[in-house]
Parts: sequence; C-alpha cells; structure tokens
Amino acid sequence: MFETLTKGFRNARNRLSGVTELTEENIDQALRDVRLSLLEADVEFGVTKAFLARVKDKAVGTVVETTAKTGKRKVKIGPAEQFVKICQDELESMMAFEGEAVDFAKKPKPTGIMMVGLQGSGKTTTSAKLARLLETNNARKPLLVAADVARPGAIEQLEVLGEQIDVPVFSIPGGLPLEICKRGLAHAKKLKCDLVIYD
Repeated sequence: MFETLTKGFRNARNRLSGVTELTEENIDQALRDVRLSLLEADVEFGVTKAFLARVKDKAVGTVVETTAKTGKRKVKIGPAEQFVKICQDELESMMAFEGEAVDFAKKPKPTGIMMVGLQGSGKTTTSAKLARLLETNNARKPLLVAADVARPGAIEQLEVLGEQIDVPVFSIPGGLPLEICKRGLAHAKKLKCDLVIYD
C-alpha cells in the first residue's frame, strides 16, 4: 500500500516541480496521480474523494520558496514539496484512530474479529491490513482465517496477502464456514496466536 502511495506522491511532486504557486489548474493532474494511487491501494472511493477535496482546499494558493537544512546540505522547498507535505498530513489525519481502544481478551485467549459486509467491499484486503496494523501497533500475534467460501479466489487472495505481510492463514478448501472458523480458532490456540481475524 505505502509503495503505491509513495509512487503517486512522487508522480504528483514531479508534475508540480517548477511551479511557483499551487493553482486549481496545475494541481488537477497531481491530484489525479494521488487519487489513482489511493484507489490502487484499496482506499474506498468516498474516502479518497473527501481526502482529495481537503488536500485541494489546503493546497490551492500555496506559495512556498525557501530552503531547509538537512544534515550538511540545503534543500530547496517549493510548492511541489509543500503539496506532498499537505498530502502526507491529510493521510496521517485520515488514518488516525479517534475512538476507544480495542478491548482485547486477556492472553493467551485469542480475541476474535469477524469481517462482514457486501461482496466486493474490501473485507479481505481490510482483514490483512487490520492484522498488520494490530500486529505492529498492539504487539498482537494474528491469524487470518479464510472462511469466505462463496467468493471465488477469496481464499487464495487472503493466502497471498498473508504471505506478503508474514501473517499465517488458516483455510480448509471446500470446507463449511462454521467448521473453518471453529478449526481456525483451535489452530490459533495451537500457534499461540492472540488475535483471530475471520474473513
């Protein structure tokens, strides 16, 4: 995800290099680059649209021409770099958690999270992102359970995502969802996983 966003921001910055002021006209293509990278990273369309509107609102009219010292060298900062900074700030704001902390079960008992929603709404990708987030930020040991037997390719997709983020995936090809979930929980206990995400 972050590689895709980095590429989009880099393309946007390159499009804006040399401009002296950020205007609606010259940031349209840069916003398009950012939009494409967000959508490629599976960010929901409505969230992407709102994000871009906030970036555009803050960026239009920005005139920056200064230098900053980084270590032993000076770096020129212009509107292109400021545009990327605005995007970064908005991205951090968008991803900030503004709610109560998750109430995890006491270890070693695993906490279960079941992903539900319409087909095609991004549950499988979100399951992997959630596993990675909770593993990194909450020191959890997750197990992904592939229980979506209705959607062709769902199990394979979760296995690929699990491999990419180095999180184990439990699946029973051809199994029933209830059986998969029960055996997945038992497998989590065996692996000493303290977080089970049922996709």
